[in-house]
Amino acid sequence: MMTMRGKDEKRFWLLKTEAAEWSWEDQAANGGLSNWDGVKNKQAQKNLKSMRIGDLCFFYHSGARARRVVGVVTVAKEWHEATGAVDVMAVGEMRRPVDLKEMKADGGLQGFVLFRQPRLSVVAVPVEVWERVCELGGGFQGDGKAAGGGEED
Repeated sequence: MMTMRGKDEKRFWLLKTEAAEWSWEDQAANGGLSNWDGVKNKQAQKNLKSMRIGDLCFFYHSGARARRVVGVVTVAKEWHEATGAVDVMAVGEMRRPVDLKEMKADGGLQGFVLFRQPRLSVVAVPVEVWERVCELGGGFQGDGKAAGGGEED
């Protein structure tokens, strides 16, 4: 049964990009704001269209050399048909990147859609998966927590 999402209910996503095409460093150097466009797959587009301002997204480097969560962005502007994109703003870099192999080996992440549909570039992330990946990576800069687990000043 599908439930309606509350107006203020934050959702979580994972956005994949080839580091050679658009890296975390590119995102941060661009004032933190960018259009997330170029998505051709219909299921991935549907996910983009479901995003709302304030939703959080893992910034995931894909490719042969680096498959890992490296940062977090937030949705700054919802889907706009004219550009076929959402706008995302950098929130912060992961304190420690979380590698795909590490995620696959973690029992708490079994069944994550990233493992079942590895070519999908935009995937929904259940809250328990979001929390576990954040835990594995020690959180992210801007999450309100210090590197040691306490509150940031």
